[in-house]
Amino acid sequence: MPEVIFPGPEGRLEGRYQPAIRPRAPVAILLQPHPAQGTMNHPIVMAMYNSFVKRGFAVLRFNFRGVGRSQGVFDNGIGELSDAASALDWMQQFNPEAHTTWVGGFSFGAWIGMQLLMRRPEIKGFISIAPPANMYDFSFLAPCPSSGIIVDGEADEVVSGAAVQKLVDKLKTQKHITIEHQTIPGANHFFQNEMPLLMGAVDGYLDMRLANGGR
Repeated sequence: MPEVIFPGPEGRLEGRYQPAIRPRAPVAILLQPHPAQGTMNHPIVMAMYNSFVKRGFAVLRFNFRGVGRSQGVFDNGIGELSDAASALDWMQQFNPEAHTTWVGGFSFGAWIGMQLLMRRPEIKGFISIAPPANMYDFSFLAPCPSSGIIVDGEADEVVSGAAVQKLVDKLKTQKHITIEHQTIPGANHFFQNEMPLLMGAVDGYLDMRLANGGR
């Protein structure tokens, strides 16, 4: 997983990039949690990264501004969304023939990822882990343009299960997209003792979508 430095809106951004081994492979970017909770090396972000790599994607994870060696300062989501857009632009420079694009994020990164998919029609799938639906405004998902999976923990002490369910219920009313929702029994916000169950849900969903040609 080569280290990369690429330009962002406020200076350099630090990432780890795994090129695809075949032409026209799909691409994925993975978004870190809030800087107070971790970096691009958070175990959940790493696990998602490895899942996409194993399936032949070109994959990038990176640190938002002000995290690690990325320049700039934390911007409460506004600048971080611009960082994510820059990361996707960078990926597309190296993968101009990619036939589809995915975004995955954990917690704060899930919120940023779902904003990004509203702005980038090339994103055809998303993985949203513990989206903080009780902490941030998700009303921009009107309508949600892509199908994806939302996974939360039954014992999440940060994100309200009721708020996540309300978000899922809203998205499921839209036509032409499918939202899968899985709640991991006993899992806290960080899925510390339930990582195999979490990644089983993610891997199963990815395999299902890829078996259907990514649709």
